[in-house]
Amino acid sequence: MNGDKRQARRYHWLSEDLKSFVDAPHSAIDGKNQGEIVNLTDRRADASRTGQLSLLSDLGPDRIVGEVAALRRLTETAAQPAQGMLPHLVMPEHHDVRAGDVVLRRLHGALAAAADAGPKDFADLLMVPGVGARTVFSLAQVAEVVHGAPCRFSDPARFSFAHGGKDRHPYPVPTRVYDKTLAVLRDALHKAKLGNDERLSAIKRLDAQARDLERRAGGPSFETFMESERTASHSYGGRSVFGWEKSPEGARASRPLGANGSARKQGHGR
Repeated sequence: MNGDKRQARRYHWLSEDLKSFVDAPHSAIDGKNQGEIVNLTDRRADASRTGQLSLLSDLGPDRIVGEVAALRRLTETAAQPAQGMLPHLVMPEHHDVRAGDVVLRRLHGALAAAADAGPKDFADLLMVPGVGARTVFSLAQVAEVVHGAPCRFSDPARFSFAHGGKDRHPYPVPTRVYDKTLAVLRDALHKAKLGNDERLSAIKRLDAQARDLERRAGGPSFETFMESERTASHSYGGRSVFGWEKSPEGARASRPLGANGSARKQGHGR
């Protein structure tokens, strides 16, 4: 669209070998260069197209219009950053992870995917001993970083839930889970180099499953989830710059939460 001239581009397509009107329908674009254009039919824009559909489904048209209006007000009043055209994230001033920093339904989706895919089925698929639901939850977070579209990164603090932090924020690093996650990824990459990409595909499917489940999955509150992970930290080999986490008092204290907020049975190789 040319807003100044109130004109739109017109394309004439050849139908030879046409497979889709929205995914690279043309072989080339011929015409006078009139500046930068947004080509959503490019194959590389598939994630953007999917993200737009997700926004419409999740927020609805009214809320999207409201968000756009709010962004316009901000851009009209706020000073432009020195490198505003570069991809960037605006991080909060506080260091700890708070409820407002996380889109809770996305967290619930990852928890639900871990509950559905692990520990037995996913471990059988990847053939990595000791992979449990907690490791699958971390893998779901890693898979989203690898396969996610930019619109999925509006709450980057959420990805710290995969493996915690060395300063105990949001909780100590679960070293056993950390090691298992690396083992799964190394094994998947090794198999892919040998021509077997089934395990990489399984990780990608885990990301897709988490996104699908987040639309309807319930789960614990942010505070309950954080308390559960911190309480179970010792059983995951929790470690920070302050040392190893000590075992909590009481048998029930070390039970992490499942996707529905209930306690899961504890076991080895989480």
